[in-house]
Amino acid sequence: MSELAFTEPTAKTIPGATGDWEMVIGMEVHAQVQSKSKLFSGASTEFGAEPNSNVSLIDAAMPGMLPVINEFCVEQAIRTGLGIKAAINLRSVFDRKNYFYPDLPQGYQISQFKHPIVGEGEVVVDMEPGVGRRVGIERIHLEQDAGKSIHDMDPTMSFVDLNRTGVALMEIVSRPHIRGPEEAAEYVRKIRQILRYLDTCDGNMQEGSLRADVNVSVCKPGDFEKFRETDDFSHLGTRCEIKNMNSMRFIQQAIDYEARRQIGILEDGGVVDQETRLYDPGKGETRSMRSKEEAHDYRYFPCPDLLPLEFEQSWVDEINANLPELPDAKKARFVTDYGVTEYDASVLTADVADASFFENVANGRDGKSAANWVINELFGRLNKEGKGVADSPVSADQLGGVIDLIAKGDISGKIAKDLFEIVWIEGGDPAEIVEARGMKQVTDTGAIEAAVDDVMAANPDKVEQTKAKPSMAGWFVGQVMKATGGKANPQAVNAIIKQKLGVE
Repeated sequence: MSELAFTEPTAKTIPGATGDWEMVIGMEVHAQVQSKSKLFSGASTEFGAEPNSNVSLIDAAMPGMLPVINEFCVEQAIRTGLGIKAAINLRSVFDRKNYFYPDLPQGYQISQFKHPIVGEGEVVVDMEPGVGRRVGIERIHLEQDAGKSIHDMDPTMSFVDLNRTGVALMEIVSRPHIRGPEEAAEYVRKIRQILRYLDTCDGNMQEGSLRADVNVSVCKPGDFEKFRETDDFSHLGTRCEIKNMNSMRFIQQAIDYEARRQIGILEDGGVVDQETRLYDPGKGETRSMRSKEEAHDYRYFPCPDLLPLEFEQSWVDEINANLPELPDAKKARFVTDYGVTEYDASVLTADVADASFFENVANGRDGKSAANWVINELFGRLNKEGKGVADSPVSADQLGGVIDLIAKGDISGKIAKDLFEIVWIEGGDPAEIVEARGMKQVTDTGAIEAAVDDVMAANPDKVEQTKAKPSMAGWFVGQVMKATGGKANPQAVNAIIKQKLGVE
């Protein structure tokens, strides 16, 4: 396998009235930690429970209630940091981030500011097979999630569900290295893939357990490269933040709209205000939510209820030693061990469950054949029916059984597809189905030769035409396969036809 080639990001250029513009994008991905209990209380994190049923006295900010750190959530944050090859800080501090929202009962959020649990790392974004781009990670910090305000249940009142309050969040903050909407979506997709492999977040964007804030600014061509040399982007254009994006498609649409909005303001001689905005997918536009706060607006200070978080390097090393095989390593191994293409390896490793299913099918079999059946037949059918591999009616053992029958010559590729359909609908052991239903392909050359003779006798004009034009031999193959119900061995049919017609 060739090594992954890295390219510098190419910005999406947007033409304006005064010349071209480029995008500069940074992202803050909020990932709910995969844990049965919350960051500072023992309340359940179950999704979909009755409103306000998973709320402890700590979550509700009752007087005198003190937070207690959940060690497992800390371990999950460390696992995530190690998964993106980031620095793990053996000492970190929890701070109070002060702001008022109805779904934040304390009136402040326990978060991390100057001393996060995870420092700098990087994520390799797959732009095309064999080509990646590095996006720097500035930090990952732990914090508690807020609740959820509900405004559509009554025309005059809003409601608050505090079930999500206190759930552990990892905020993964990138450097502003992303240069276009497509790259931004691929970055979030890669983050989600890594988290799922690590089992530190389920990555379910529909349920809100993974969401992204997108910071967008624009600059003139060449400005980004100038500041990239020092990794100081503070002098680039004013950025606006688009909050709570939970769809790859909406992320791309919002970035494109916001960049064009800013360009219009600047070219009209205006100034872009630093603010927080929301994306309205119905209108396809962003709208102002509030002016963007700076760090001093939140009045950060160390949380007096929690001691600094300190742990030993040996614990980090133990966690690191037990990390699973991550997507990039697995993809490289699939190319090497199973002989599949870079593209097929990317498809097979996109999800950890998909990769595991493929390995079970490929075990002891031809890797390319296994990949072809898993990607084209199985994944194709699952996508068509809106199912995931966990819900597949055909197991890895059953699909492997179909491939074994092809390899042994018991069935042809065409019969195999019919067999796959039977197993999908009815289940059962593929070998037993083939035996019981007489689906074995005909390999007896005598029987095949008789079928060829019958077809030739019925089509003497085609015989003469094929002798003059050998490429027409395929017509006879099709007719013989039809006459034998698709059971004749195609290679044997082809060889006998060419022999009898005297063509190559």
